[in-house]
Amino acid sequence: MDTAACYLEPTWNAGRDFAQREIAGELVMLNLLRFHAIADYSQSPELAPPQPITGAEAYDCYVAHTLPHLRKSGGDILFMGEGGPFLIGPEGERWDRAMLIRQKSRGAFLAFAVAEAYLAGIGHRTAALADSRLLPLVELPR
Repeated sequence: MDTAACYLEPTWNAGRDFAQREIAGELVMLNLLRFHAIADYSQSPELAPPQPITGAEAYDCYVAHTLPHLRKSGGDILFMGEGGPFLIGPEGERWDRAMLIRQKSRGAFLAFAVAEAYLAGIGHRTAALADSRLLPLVELPR
């Protein structure tokens, strides 16, 4: 798999488009996550544990830090599961974990994403991830 292009943060254009998207009510964020074998804390050495840990363990630190802030903002984890190779999809492509995060509104998500208390632990996410995808989902009317 080509690892030249990885996606860890939204581009300016993607962030602008999301902020301007007309979303009424709740949304769910589909997260696909691929971890480093060993977490890379070079960008946040102050968060690094005394001994090296895996990317998955670093992401668990991120979740533990983030969950109270997410819940305070009106969001929660709907599902978190271990991934692996696709049954239908590109051969050789894999995602280590998938998550579904519910948020009460687009505005609540945007406020959560820039909150200082939340951002204090984002270095765990950066250390953990080799690549990711984040897809906002809006439920279709039934």
